[in-house]
Amino acid sequence: MPSRQYITTAIDYPNAAPHMGHVLEKILADVVARWFRLRGDTVRFQIGTDEHGVKIQQTAAKQNLTPKELVDRNVPQFEDLYRRLHVSFDAFVRTTNQQKHWPTVQALWKKLAEAGALEKRTYTGLYCPGCERFLTRKDLVDGKCPDHQIPPQEVAEENYFFLLGRKTQDLKKLLTVRKGGYRIIPDFRAPETLQLIEQGLEDVSFSRPTSSLSWGIPVPDDSSQTMYVWCDALTNYISGIGLLTDHAEKEWWDDATVTHVIGKDIARFHALIWPAMLQYGGIRTPDQLLIHGFLTSEGQKMSKSIGNVVVPDDVLKLVGGNPDPLRFYLSHQIPVGNDGDFSWDRFKEIYEGILGNQLGNLLNRVLVLLKKEGSQLSGFGKDPLGVDWKKYQEAMDGFALQDGLAVPVGLMDRANKYIAEKKPWELKGVEKMEVLSPLAEVLRHITLMLLPFIPGSAQRMAAQLNLPYADTMLEKGFVITATMKKWGAEEGWKGVGEPSILFPRLEK
Repeated sequence: MPSRQYITTAIDYPNAAPHMGHVLEKILADVVARWFRLRGDTVRFQIGTDEHGVKIQQTAAKQNLTPKELVDRNVPQFEDLYRRLHVSFDAFVRTTNQQKHWPTVQALWKKLAEAGALEKRTYTGLYCPGCERFLTRKDLVDGKCPDHQIPPQEVAEENYFFLLGRKTQDLKKLLTVRKGGYRIIPDFRAPETLQLIEQGLEDVSFSRPTSSLSWGIPVPDDSSQTMYVWCDALTNYISGIGLLTDHAEKEWWDDATVTHVIGKDIARFHALIWPAMLQYGGIRTPDQLLIHGFLTSEGQKMSKSIGNVVVPDDVLKLVGGNPDPLRFYLSHQIPVGNDGDFSWDRFKEIYEGILGNQLGNLLNRVLVLLKKEGSQLSGFGKDPLGVDWKKYQEAMDGFALQDGLAVPVGLMDRANKYIAEKKPWELKGVEKMEVLSPLAEVLRHITLMLLPFIPGSAQRMAAQLNLPYADTMLEKGFVITATMKKWGAEEGWKGVGEPSILFPRLEK
């Protein structure tokens, strides 16, 4: 039965241009969203930007801009890049939107206050300006923030605290109960979160004095305080659908499978602070947390000082603006949940070897040979290459996207060996068509399987194959039907179209 799916990603911090970490996450979430739509689910896919905080204030000041001028300049860069990467988001949330975001945030704060989840205290703590959060001593490595390699500042101020510690047992139950719990994907990420609970949960600083942080959402009924990142940023997942307002789209929360796609560095905030906030607020917790790893460059952490930062636009420029080679590379090279590496040489190998030779040349050879026979197809016979939709679907449904992609890639490899073995260019008449027609049918299945990963190229393949549904494949309502998965079942497909190069050779 088709179901309703609500997919979100972490919202991006627009103090600078988008980077490859942002790209990895959005492409992962987009492949998932596209697959859900293709299998018949109703999908809402939301992304956005986290636009408040001290770092935005400081960056803006250095550039002689107001914080609003800074975010209004940078946020369109994120939206534009994601559109060029064919990220099929349905909604884009900005935390500076006082009409759409702020009402839910302020309503949730009031609910937390009413539930006794907030307490105002004078606090002295270790604050990392890079993370924009307070750290505990056990978070530090050699006295420094492990992410930014700087000693934290000792800060004393009066803040509201979120009483996370009281939720220890509830969170433990949430993360260990199989049915109705909070599923962490992949499974190996779950013990890391449980270990944090075993170490003991500390209460969380939930606001900052307005004198320290003025660029943010004011705390209701206390003008001396500005909301800290947690209630502001995390709440985007429900503000985007208007929960706790008179225009709430409750069906996307109460009657949907809610999946948050986030990086491993912020997994504990989503697995601990966020569900605890929802529990205090009387709102059901999400269903799934899909966690991805980090992306390195040439085997090292990306760093401006090393000079190995990969700029997304540089990758797109190399391939003429086509986003599909980058989408394919990240999906093919990085198992979900694991760290991965971007290598320019490996990117070129994948582009020329798999996309150019195995896929592009296969399609071109089959179409050219069919054109010589008049372009008409004449019976597909039995599947000679083992199209395996069951294996593909199980992998995709289980978020093993790399394994899912391996199914059409394997078909490409077998099809190339098959054509080399059968040598259809040396055959004639019926014997020749008995080789070419099944190859065209294999390409039809490959095209459908590639659609979540490289949608633009898959649609162009379908157009060259002259498939009856080619023109509708990029519509959000397009579904891969049971008939489409059957061998030779596309009765309206009688002949192929004109071949053209899918992946041109890279300029040296």
